[in-house]
Amino acid sequence: MKRYECTVCGYIYDPKLGDPENGVEPGTAFEDLPDEWVCPECGVEKDLFEPLD
Repeated sequence: MKRYECTVCGYIYDPKLGDPENGVEPGTAFEDLPDEWVCPECGVEKDLFEPLD
């Protein structure tokens, strides 16, 4: 599973870690995040994230 980086603040979403503080279990792919999920650092929506190589 790919990691994704917020283009605004640089936060990296790692599917291995998930985002438990915001209800996202470890092992959740970026594509499977709820539509209402936002960057936990700066609050932007998922469409402002880009995949990392």
